[in-house]
Amino acid sequence: MTAAPAQSARLRWPGVAAAAAGASAVVLGALGAHALHAQLSAQMLDVWRTAVHFQFWHALALALCALLRRTHASHLAAVLLAIGIVLFCGSLYALALGAPGAIGVVTPLGGLALIAGWVALGVAFWRRTSE
Repeated sequence: MTAAPAQSARLRWPGVAAAAAGASAVVLGALGAHALHAQLSAQMLDVWRTAVHFQFWHALALALCALLRRTHASHLAAVLLAIGIVLFCGSLYALALGAPGAIGVVTPLGGLALIAGWVALGVAFWRRTSE
């Protein structure tokens, strides 16, 4: 069975990545609320919650990328958002779990990727023609 032309012209991997990021955000949020609650300081639990929130919201942005028509801007947005989730959220999770502070150097790079991803997503919507 082949996909409809409109569907095949859309990006598929951002939808899969969005689903994985959303599901893992729920799992990681539950982990932080239950299993890690007694293990981490209040400050590190707050860092963990920040990572979960950012991961979930950016999973939704990735889902938007998956719904857009395949363009350079929508693809770039998806790539930047995926990289940003891994770098920004991943470094926060690592720091909360006791990774060396040097890992924190990665966090702003992930933040920049998330910002650039939102800008590219805006460009993709701006350039979008009626479908």
